[in-house]
Amino acid sequence: MIKNRIAIGMAALILAGCGGRTLLDKPAETTQDGTSMADTVGAYREALANRIVQVNSTKVYVGRPQALLRSVVVVKYVVDANGGLVRSEILRSNRDRATETTALASLRSTAPFPKPAPALLRKGQLELMETWLFNNDGRFQLRTIAEAQMDE
Repeated sequence: MIKNRIAIGMAALILAGCGGRTLLDKPAETTQDGTSMADTVGAYREALANRIVQVNSTKVYVGRPQALLRSVVVVKYVVDANGGLVRSEILRSNRDRATETTALASLRSTAPFPKPAPALLRKGQLELMETWLFNNDGRFQLRTIAEAQMDE
């Protein structure tokens, strides 16, 4: 009886810690041909952030990011009409090579993305930016869907 209560209590604690906005279980909303149903750049960026988190879930920090982050990496990337990753580049970083590598690798491992809606494209492409927030342990959240940082 006591063992059951302990197991139930542990399960409740684990589930309580999963209340973040990372939305690991949220499926992408797409049409049958794989086109995203997001009708704004912001909604598409959020859908891609959720997908990056889903694909790279073992590298994602669940919960609020620490007050003083190890690294903040801003990446600009371009998606083509078919959802392919055309190019990516680091715009801002503290030159922590490990976190830069993780940010770029997590982006590449997620591609191809859902196709952007045609109305979002300029010359057949869509340019986006995302910010990777790294805790000391090397795991990240994406700023688009991250919880608020902890206070010091």
